Amino acid sequence: MTQHQSETNQAVAVKEDTESGRTDFASVQLDYPLKRGKTVVESVTIRRPNAGALRGLSLIDVVMMNVTTLQKLLPRITEPALTEVEIAQHVDPADLAAMGAEVAGFLVKKKDKQAFQ
Repeated sequence: MTQHQSETNQAVAVKEDTESGRTDFASVQLDYPLKRGKTVVESVTIRRPNAGALRGLSLIDVVMMNVTTLQKLLPRITEPALTEVEIAQHVDPADLAAMGAEVAGFLVKKKDKQAFQ
């Protein structure tokens, strides 16, 4: 990934549609960075899952942050793309919980989010 692509991805991570209040990306800073050879992954950008990314998964399991469900879903919606094995063997539980919370937050209706603010 080039420096420009990285800067573009970071800019997209905070992009919000001001008319609808919809956020399509969230960035999670990892407490325990992942090592991939010489590369270290310190943060992961998660995009709002669409129906295709959710295929074969239970929405209840996604909202409840079921670990097996997150292991299947996160590789479909993360940048850099995490693998199921990487999530199962190398992602710290606190980091997995943080990513799961962001994913679950994407599935909450706007009016329900406003009730908590």
